[in-house]
Amino acid sequence: MTTPFARRSPDAAPEPARLKVAIIHDWLTVRRGGEKVLQSICRLYPGADVFTLFHMPARIGDLVAGHRVTASWLNRLPGAARFYRFLLPLMPAAIESFDLRGYGLVISSSHAVAKGAAIPAGIPHVCYCHTPMRYLWDVAGDYFAVGRFPRLRKAMLAAWKNHLRAWDLRSNARITRFVANSENVRRRIRQLYGRGSAVIHPPVDVDFFTPAPAQPAGDYFLIVSALEPYKRVELAIRVLDRLKKRLVVVGHGSQAGALRRLAGPRVEFAGWVSDESLRELYRSCRAVLFPGIEDFGIVPVEAQACGKPVLAYACGGALETVLPGRTGLLFAEQTEESLQAAVRGLDDFPFDANAARTNSLRFSRPRFESAFLGFMTNFLAAPDNGGRVEDTVAGAGMASGGSHEPALSNEQPGSN
Repeated sequence: MTTPFARRSPDAAPEPARLKVAIIHDWLTVRRGGEKVLQSICRLYPGADVFTLFHMPARIGDLVAGHRVTASWLNRLPGAARFYRFLLPLMPAAIESFDLRGYGLVISSSHAVAKGAAIPAGIPHVCYCHTPMRYLWDVAGDYFAVGRFPRLRKAMLAAWKNHLRAWDLRSNARITRFVANSENVRRRIRQLYGRGSAVIHPPVDVDFFTPAPAQPAGDYFLIVSALEPYKRVELAIRVLDRLKKRLVVVGHGSQAGALRRLAGPRVEFAGWVSDESLRELYRSCRAVLFPGIEDFGIVPVEAQACGKPVLAYACGGALETVLPGRTGLLFAEQTEESLQAAVRGLDDFPFDANAARTNSLRFSRPRFESAFLGFMTNFLAAPDNGGRVEDTVAGAGMASGGSHEPALSNEQPGSN
């Protein structure tokens, strides 16, 4: 399929030549933050073809409606949807199997292997990197130590890790330009891959996540998270139990059973909930807890969009999304003592709901799409710049080399 470079307003500059665009995403099995990025990119390239390792239409709804989707041969393996983590050693070969000849532009949305697709010579490739592959470089122990057959999975990783790391590093030569989802990820791309990147923060639906007309005080704390080891949900459960405070946990994951056994009577596990229910949980809570390390982290932005404070571990993406002392509190150590001090400090915290709402607007979907479109316009004007261009920051109200804190207006909660 051919597609215009992007949807443009009537008064925009004339379009460049029509391009045949391929969008590569690791897998289409759930709708999370990475899939929101994909959806926005698909909006900008309405005629693009989508390539992915696994495609489960019943789980993603209309996420890529109107786009031709090609799934890899891994998608046809029996039990692939359930046991895909076992297939990590096969993923490089599967992602390289896509035939991308004839395309004029490739955009990968990658947290695993999508960035390593085999790109024919002369075709520009922009990688929107959610993170370098965490399974290989950061949390491999957590990723493979839970769920079914953990010993088998850990043994598999030990046998394949060096090979997969070598492939991950080697495949970077196929990328013309990196775009990182945060300053945190940009630093890791530089550290691991030796490449520069632009920064364009992911889109958050701040038009949907809005404060309640009459903001309730809230008598519970809220966690919205996959229930996996590196999310550190157990810290919040232990601290809130010790302080005899109510906690609502939204999410599923391999640690669900262990966390339920750990929890006391004041902890409620809600599982995954609808967006409408999640919005009401945000609106009615006392504060949102964010004890894990995320590359970016959409939950703190959604919470602030609803006019609620965030208590976050001072690491990773939270440093870019929470304004300490204004829209939330950051605790310095990933320990029960540090989190407990932050929870107690909330009583004396002069939280500014207007500031929280205004801060969240830096991450709106229109701002993401405008920033990404601007980046691509400049990139296609000189697509051979590769990683030699100096790091830049685009969108989200940020300027290269400047402060991460935006200028806050007098905007009222709920305005756009």
